[in-house]
Amino acid sequence: MIKTAVIMAGGGGTRFWPVSRMTTPKQLAKLTGDDVMINETIKHYEGVVGRENTFIVTNEKQAELMDKVLFSEVDRSHILIEPVQRNTAPCIIYAAMTMKKLYGDALMAVLPADHHIANIKEYERVLDVAFETAEKLDRIVTIGIKPTFPSTGYGYIKVSDEAIAENKEVYELIQFVEKPNEEVARGYLETGKYVWNSGMFIWKASVILDAFKQYLPDTYEKMEAIYDTLRTDAEADAIAKTYPELEKISIDYGIMEKASGVYCIPAEFGWNDVGSWDALDAVFEKSAEGNVVVGAHEGIKTSNSVIFNKSGDKLITTIGVDNLVIVQTEDTIMVCNKDNAQDVKLMVDRLKEIGREDLL
Repeated sequence: MIKTAVIMAGGGGTRFWPVSRMTTPKQLAKLTGDDVMINETIKHYEGVVGRENTFIVTNEKQAELMDKVLFSEVDRSHILIEPVQRNTAPCIIYAAMTMKKLYGDALMAVLPADHHIANIKEYERVLDVAFETAEKLDRIVTIGIKPTFPSTGYGYIKVSDEAIAENKEVYELIQFVEKPNEEVARGYLETGKYVWNSGMFIWKASVILDAFKQYLPDTYEKMEAIYDTLRTDAEADAIAKTYPELEKISIDYGIMEKASGVYCIPAEFGWNDVGSWDALDAVFEKSAEGNVVVGAHEGIKTSNSVIFNKSGDKLITTIGVDNLVIVQTEDTIMVCNKDNAQDVKLMVDRLKEIGREDLL
């Protein structure tokens, strides 16, 4: 059965403002490697799924730039364009029905566009296990990350005490758990039965479509009604009419938390979801003073900070600062305490309120 990768790449990445903006979100920016993040994501799995079998789901505002920056081997007809953002469940059923139309059925790895993977070989090995499990057992499979500290920023998955008989790396998924407080997170780590929710899913198109039919029947019926238009000249108009009518819901809430018989593969491959500026501490090598520096910077008595300079020839200078995030672009400077890195999205909201959409 053909293996495909579907990258969800329609988000705005507000926690990485001011580098990430609606027309140039973080997945289309160079943050963690030599290339834009979406191409880095494709590099992660290309030993398992070829670039020619990659599909991208994005939105109208980002589609033109996506076309320009993607690897040439990615078929441009595989860029599925959402007319409006409706969270992850609608984009996944759009992709799954596209697989059905193109191939009859196909294996799908549904992946975020912006994660960092340190150990590519191990990641590809785990993907192979996930594909094999999904194909042979007709199950929904997700990849969980073995926790390395009591994170309060990730959702958790509780897995069964024993692995399944068919593969000792694969466990039954018992429960999805929301982001906990630190005390609860420490308890999770002590049990050894919880993993971080990575947001990576592997299944057959037919299996996830059956799940939509059972758990999100209205979404399924609306998309099924335009199935015949997919991969034809009528597709864009049909999607434009139908998509705004779909329920705005995540795949986690809509299906994963309701479905039975889901499998989880606990794994370790140097994963980081690169969710906010402070996450760069885990991606880049730090200086002796604990700083992550990208771009031109001169510092005196500067420690434990992230300095990210994308302003061209402008220089950032710092004196006597600690635990800061400083980001400079051509038109904006953003400074915050690292402890408040998750709140950068609040500044995006503030700029909307005061009419500075030119900076978004």
